[in-house]
Amino acid sequence: MSATNYIIDIALIAIVLRQLVARQLTTRSVLLPVVLVALAGLEYLKGFPTAGNDLLLILILIIIGAVFGVVSGTTTRVWNQQGAVWCKAGIVAASVWVLGMGFRMGFDIWANTHGGEASLYRFSVHHSITSAQAFTTAFVLMAFAQVFFRVGILQYRRLRLEREAGATSVTRTSP
Repeated sequence: MSATNYIIDIALIAIVLRQLVARQLTTRSVLLPVVLVALAGLEYLKGFPTAGNDLLLILILIIIGAVFGVVSGTTTRVWNQQGAVWCKAGIVAASVWVLGMGFRMGFDIWANTHGGEASLYRFSVHHSITSAQAFTTAFVLMAFAQVFFRVGILQYRRLRLEREAGATSVTRTSP
């Protein structure tokens, strides 16, 4: 596992951990997580293997990432306070986020051990996974799904609260 792997994984985990403290939710909130997964994509997405059960592996991990992202996004507290939208990740949101990102990091560490390589090889042969790139692609796309679903849900909730606040202020000022 390279230093780049560690930095990206730790930064993705830190994103939600810093939200254990209430923070303002803005359009700019999207930038850091999206930039981090984009960097991971540039670094690790070297192909999109579809032979054997590679595509099935990729789809399963994308779905798992999406579920983690949805749970993390929907269980993060979001509220409007004095004209600004704020969010705070609770224990469920943070745990699910860390579980998803930590699982990827743990798998990467394990896969690069002698025992992990041998086990992964046997698993791959038994389940018709044709290349190591299938695992790399699957785990990177899992992270993409987790980030994009969480960020998307939080931004949707932010926009909805901003619209509601705008509608309320228009109603109050209308004769």
